[in-house]
Amino acid sequence: MGNQYENFLTAIDVGSSKTCVLVAEVTDGGLRYRGHGVAESRGSRKGIIVDLDKAVASVQKAVEQAEDSAGVPIEHAILGVSGAHIRGVNSHGGLTFGAKSREIGREEIRMAVDKARGVALPADREILHLLPQEFILDEQAGVHDPLGMMATRLEVRVHMVTAASSAAQNVITAVNRAGVHVDDTVFEPLACADSVLRQDERELGVCLADVGAGSTSIIIFQEGAVAHTAVIPIGGDHFTSDLAVGLCTPVAEAEKIKRLFGHAIVTLIPEGNEIEVPSVGDRASRLISQRMVGEILEPRTRELFEMLRDNLRHSGMLEFCVAGIVLSGGGSRLPGIVEIGESVLRRSMRLAWPLPLAKMPSTLAEPEFSTVLGMAFYGHRARSARGLQDDRWSSRLKSMLMGKGA
Repeated sequence: MGNQYENFLTAIDVGSSKTCVLVAEVTDGGLRYRGHGVAESRGSRKGIIVDLDKAVASVQKAVEQAEDSAGVPIEHAILGVSGAHIRGVNSHGGLTFGAKSREIGREEIRMAVDKARGVALPADREILHLLPQEFILDEQAGVHDPLGMMATRLEVRVHMVTAASSAAQNVITAVNRAGVHVDDTVFEPLACADSVLRQDERELGVCLADVGAGSTSIIIFQEGAVAHTAVIPIGGDHFTSDLAVGLCTPVAEAEKIKRLFGHAIVTLIPEGNEIEVPSVGDRASRLISQRMVGEILEPRTRELFEMLRDNLRHSGMLEFCVAGIVLSGGGSRLPGIVEIGESVLRRSMRLAWPLPLAKMPSTLAEPEFSTVLGMAFYGHRARSARGLQDDRWSSRLKSMLMGKGA
């Protein structure tokens, strides 16, 4: 923001169901809530902009609400990026200094990381994050920051989060056209982790699954570092769509039924319960057994976790999730979802509630706001890291390494 508002930080989450804008004030004691705005998302689906004008209008509406709430103009923001186009890849690189050990400086670290990032990517993909996992000095692994240490060879393992260039740029364009400059972009689960994960979970090994409307984004931490990222193409909207088709009711009514009467485990719904279901067109409403709702939702819930299990197995990550699975996002609020997840993945699972900002209204202390809150924490840490050092590379490295802890 301008100099007058440099102590404010804005995060924008353009989701498939809602667009959320959060304004936080940077104080000596940390972040403090200042205001927010929420608008129904239009023009975006599964993290992809499908109608730019509608997406711009949604962002503008949420921004205007946030400006009114915060009492400050919004000119700059950090933007969340997610969707099925995201891909994660691990890489490794290094350099040898010769037979004699030498002190490792920032330039040597930069060169080693550049070697690791030298993976050939398709022309339509860009690196969203380059996240160091560990440095290796003369075959001594597990080094977090080699600056000032001595070695004859420096290696680094990194995790790269890549995005489809056009998909990422279209979201940025929508925000820019809404009158807000995008200062930085962040893979949403990486930011969400700042608001829902505990440090001991990151160290032990944990999977965070952010169940959004259009898809489920996952990120795995092992020994404090990001080990794996991926996106499962199932989200809350798929549950709603299943109900709309199965019950032959409008999508809006299906969403209400899911929220009021939905349950992922059929046998936990009393047999005698009946609910009224509006029909499409001018047909009369009907009474159906509530168990029919569960019969539609349970298979989709199992499919979501089966796809998550298969992804973790294929990547070799399931065995490292010692601390289990953490669920977040609006889609994670379906009753019974944790029990189904535990039965499919055979790992402990918990529903996460976000760490609140000071002075924050209780309406934001919900799983569906975990990502935008995490983006505020993430942006604050990145800004703090840049303030510690003027050197651009060093500050970026510090920011990435800080990303390991909450």
